[in-house]
Formats: sequence, structure tokens, C-alpha cells
Amino acid sequence: MFHVKNKFLKQIIGSILDLLPIFVVIFIFQLFVLKQPIPNVADIAIGTIFVVLGLTLFIQGLEKSLFPIGENMAYAFAKKGSVPWLLAFAFSLGFGTTAAEPALIAVANEAARIAADGGMIQASEQAKISYATGLRFTVAASVGFAILLGVLRIIRGWPLHYLIIPGYIGVVIMTFFAPDAIIGIAYDSGGVTTSTITVPLVTALGVGLASAIQGRNPLTDGFGLIAFASLTPMIFVMAYGMVI
Repeated sequence: MFHVKNKFLKQIIGSILDLLPIFVVIFIFQLFVLKQPIPNVADIAIGTIFVVLGLTLFIQGLEKSLFPIGENMAYAFAKKGSVPWLLAFAFSLGFGTTAAEPALIAVANEAARIAADGGMIQASEQAKISYATGLRFTVAASVGFAILLGVLRIIRGWPLHYLIIPGYIGVVIMTFFAPDAIIGIAYDSGGVTTSTITVPLVTALGVGLASAIQGRNPLTDGFGLIAFASLTPMIFVMAYGMVI
């Protein structure tokens, strides 16, 4: 592979290589399995260019902004020695980034529509807005709690599996008691929380915190927060479905 000195150009090439397997799979299945020509080739080519540029700019944004912010704030809170403020920041970070996540807003609105059609809630617009808002903030609160718990784990040095295993056992048990209509939404909510904003900030927070605390390894202790962020929404949403 030829050597590229310009960092931006190097990242563009890296983005192309990252996306190349996706394009190859689509190309093979479209031409050899479905045996159909690729439609709107010009539009797809233009869209691909924008995707490559967007991915490149996103990665640069992570490296220049989100990762340094998360690591520096975690380091500053750790040096300050204020555990309550650190936990408050962790909860606020998880809650704020999740509440503003577009994917979660879309899922909550669709869940409200399905709930109204299925007779779970009234079919009025106000009832659907109230249901969607409650679902959205329930997920946001669950992610905030997950990040708080993950930060506390790093501080106390608790093994990750001590929390993950009971959490998934709880998910399985609650699945038997939660309303059928909410189970799928609960499982999907664990996915929409791993957004393009939440993941980089939370990962940087964990790595920065583990780096700042003596005796912690950023590789083994700094990761795992996203696992909590995907787990707790399933529990909270099923509980929300039981209550509502």
C-alpha cells in the first residue's frame, strides 16, 4: 500500500476500505443472486461519495473533540476527588445524549402509534405523545443509570461480569412477565442507545477515568460501559410496559 502523508486523505482512503466490504456484498447479491442491474448508478455513486466524506469527518470529529472531551473531563473529576459530582456527571451524560438521540425518538413515536392501534393506550394524539415521551425518557434515564453504575464499577474495581450476568438474567426473567407488545420495543431500545454520540463520549469517559485512577488498566477497566447502556434500557422499558 502506498504511503499517504496527508492525514485527511489517509482517513478518506481508510473510510473507503472500511466501506468496501459492504459495497462488494451488495454488488454480488444484486448481480449474481437477484440477477438484477444496479438501479440509479449515478445516484448511488453520489451517495457513496457523501457517505465516505461523512464517515471521514465523523472520525476526525471523534479524534479532535469527543474523545478528548470525555477523557479530560473524567481525568479532571477523578483528580478533583469528588465521587458525587463524577456520578452526577456520568448520569447527566448518559441521560442527555440518549434523550437527544434521533433513532430513539423515531422508535418511541412508532411504538406509541402501535400501542394506540393495539388498544394499549388511547388513540388520541395527546395520549400517543405522552406515551412516546415517557418511553423516551425512560430509556434516557436507564442509560444515565447504566453509565453511573459503570463509573462506580471502575471506581470500586468490581469485575464486569458481576453486573452483566445478573442483568441479563433479569432481562430473561422480565421477558416472561412483560406485555408482549413491549418486549420487542424493549429489546430494540437496547440497540438505539448505542448512538454515534453516546458511544464515543461514554467510551472516552471510561478510558479517561481508568487512566486517572491508580491501579486501573484502561484496556480492562475502561471499557464495558456500553454493555450497561445496552442492557439497562431493556429492563427499564419492560418495567415501563408493566406499569403503563
